[in-house]
Amino acid sequence: MDTEPADLPDDIAALKALVLAGRSELRAARALNSGMEAMIAHLKFEIAKLKREKYGQSAERAKLLDQLELQLEELEATATEDECAAEAAAAAAGQDTSVVRSFSRKKPVRAPLPAHLPRERVVLPGPSECPCCRGKLVKIGEDVTETLEVVPRQWKVIQTVREKFSCRSCETITQPPAPFHPIARGRAGASLLAMILYGKFGNHLPLNRQSGDFAREGIALDTSTLADWIGAATATLSPLVELIRHHIFAGDRVHGDDTTVPVLAKMKTVTGRIWTYVRDDRPFGGPAPPAALFYYSANREGEHPTRHLVGYAGILQADAYAGYNDLYDPNRRPGPITEAMCWAHSRRKFFVLADVAKHVASAKPIAPLALEAVRRIDAIFDIERAISGLTVAERLAHRQRDAQPLVDDLEAWMRRERARLSRHNDVAKAMDYMLKRWDAFARFLKDGRICLTNNAAERALRGIAVGRKAWLFAGSEPWRRTRRRRLYPHRYMQAQ
Repeated sequence: MDTEPADLPDDIAALKALVLAGRSELRAARALNSGMEAMIAHLKFEIAKLKREKYGQSAERAKLLDQLELQLEELEATATEDECAAEAAAAAAGQDTSVVRSFSRKKPVRAPLPAHLPRERVVLPGPSECPCCRGKLVKIGEDVTETLEVVPRQWKVIQTVREKFSCRSCETITQPPAPFHPIARGRAGASLLAMILYGKFGNHLPLNRQSGDFAREGIALDTSTLADWIGAATATLSPLVELIRHHIFAGDRVHGDDTTVPVLAKMKTVTGRIWTYVRDDRPFGGPAPPAALFYYSANREGEHPTRHLVGYAGILQADAYAGYNDLYDPNRRPGPITEAMCWAHSRRKFFVLADVAKHVASAKPIAPLALEAVRRIDAIFDIERAISGLTVAERLAHRQRDAQPLVDDLEAWMRRERARLSRHNDVAKAMDYMLKRWDAFARFLKDGRICLTNNAAERALRGIAVGRKAWLFAGSEPWRRTRRRRLYPHRYMQAQ
């Protein structure tokens, strides 16, 4: 509002109206600015996603996307808040609210609410007679507005009453048997235990945080009580864990991988390992449900996978970790495990050298051989995406017809180019990673059950990465607790 001091009115009411109009315009300008900032952040986020889709994945770019997404979330929330404030101010000043929306942000299309949710019909009472002539009204239709709502978590105490009866003839007392409890002599129901277990192992939410959430809802459950329930439920579910283990290792092929986990030690933290073995037959149309199994170890020595897979003799889809080598021994009993390498690991080594965005930012030259290797490997991945879910025979036929020539050309090209490079060259090291294990990399061309990547195991370990941010470190090592219990049993008997 451009108003000179000489043009200001002398009337107080007019001055108040002028101030209100100025505030309304200021809020509208603020909403416009917030909307523009949100749009800029949205466009940056879309550009970053397009770059990632074009040049592949990298840990640095993934972190950048997370930061941009958080920034976009905050800016969009601020823009909407400013728009609402500007509309309210304009309505209070008697102005047209359309001036607030001089800049429109692109918002997602509103999708219909899920059809499987139950509907609660609330009918607003209509008038009993015409407001104009007081005549009789006849219903001609209705307008329905749907609002998504949630019922807050409800706590309740279930009282199981066992009535006693006495026989009038023999005076024998009869009473129904006690109900089943998931935990012996426990006061926690099955649903409550399932929620606590999923919060700890599914969402990686520490028990002290769950205890705090319960306390805010008026339920006092100490962390030690929750820990006791977790231990008792773990013992109760141990037969189910054993069934899952048998189910996974009964498969023709399993995925294997491991990741680090910080573990609390005396005045420091040490690095433990979480191992996972995944059965997922869906890529080759298998009817068995997918499942994952996890083990813990204090280090990454090869004895751990040897112990985990002691009775398995199928296909192991994994990386080039040397601790698996004993499993591939032809003299192994009950039989050697077939090695199947992960193409995603090998591609990543080339992609680091051909990361366009990273090299442009650092002004470093891009390795043309690495870029060509990524292009050739991506062509093989395109074929694999098209045959996901087909039967073993169909996958094998497509691979031998479409992927076999590409793999043969890639091997010949790599061996030809590798002969021209020094052994200290980074591209040569990436090529050696594949060429030294070429039989294991090319084994998917002879077996339709083998996947091109080990992504199934890496997806199973994502929750551990989330947990590392939520609980920072594990409280102690299971093997240390077992050792202390074995050496000093009297302490634990006294504690019980």
